[in-house]
Amino acid sequence: MTNFKTILMKFEQEQCFSPLNLSNTLKKLVLFSAKIPQPGSGQTYQRWQILANLAATDLTLAKWFESHLDALSILHELGHEVDPHKLWAVWAAEGGPNPIRYHDGYCAGIKPWCSAAALVDYGLMTYRDQNDQSQLCILDMQQSTINFNDEDWHAIGMQATQTAKISLQHTAVKNVGEPQQYLTRAGFWHGAAGVAACWYGATVRLADFLQQACQEKSNPFRMMYLGKVSQTLAVTRQYFKDVAQQIDQFPDENHEFKIRILRAQTELAALIVLEQVGQALGAKPYCENAIFARLAADLPVFIRQSHAAFDLERIGQLALEETSTWTL
Repeated sequence: MTNFKTILMKFEQEQCFSPLNLSNTLKKLVLFSAKIPQPGSGQTYQRWQILANLAATDLTLAKWFESHLDALSILHELGHEVDPHKLWAVWAAEGGPNPIRYHDGYCAGIKPWCSAAALVDYGLMTYRDQNDQSQLCILDMQQSTINFNDEDWHAIGMQATQTAKISLQHTAVKNVGEPQQYLTRAGFWHGAAGVAACWYGATVRLADFLQQACQEKSNPFRMMYLGKVSQTLAVTRQYFKDVAQQIDQFPDENHEFKIRILRAQTELAALIVLEQVGQALGAKPYCENAIFARLAADLPVFIRQSHAAFDLERIGQLALEETSTWTL
């Protein structure tokens, strides 16, 4: 994976965040797709390290590449192997006044929240069938019956992800798996942990700015902030290791309880680091450092892929089913 790291180093050194450079860099990273370990393969933690390192460089690249890898993992889990060098994305958000409808191999309607919609070769898309069950399908993006609308995206954070609504009009699709299988397979939650690895990678990179500042010019207040950040990240990192070990040991289990806690802990860590680093360093890195500024703008948007109170409620429900939730 040395060349993978070289690509990231070159991207960061150039500090060119144009859409063209982002998409070209993504295409180079995709060539390494087959070498990235699958969740539950015995190298789950290594997979998350790759995602975290990518996120520490740029969260748009991390969002795109994580979605691509997730699509490949889903298809692999469902016994549907594809060319890993084609660019994929997973689009599973639902809702809106005109949801996707399926009839005899064709779809119509609007799919919201489709990141990299204009870049990918294939979308792995969900829709609700006539029984209101979630069905997964492959959408070839080279069809003239697909239209894009990105006018609703007003956030500065994650703006470069080119997230759009896609409108389908009698567009051919290919169903994959059985109804509800996308949601009920073990890998659904394994993939959700991969998203948290991206949050964590960006969080660590922001903390690195504080650590570097303490090395260059320390004071008691900066050291106090660094202590809080270090404590938070150490606990979170150890939990990543624990959950990865559990997934590798029992790959056929979904580990929903542990992964929901992992995501909640990672979100909390991100919020603590954003606050503590900002208080310690002031406005300067937000205004004068391109990497810091982008991560600080992107991360609050990306972690909203968490479902906050709804996730905590579900953790509480699952805790009631555990026989030894907190005991040593």
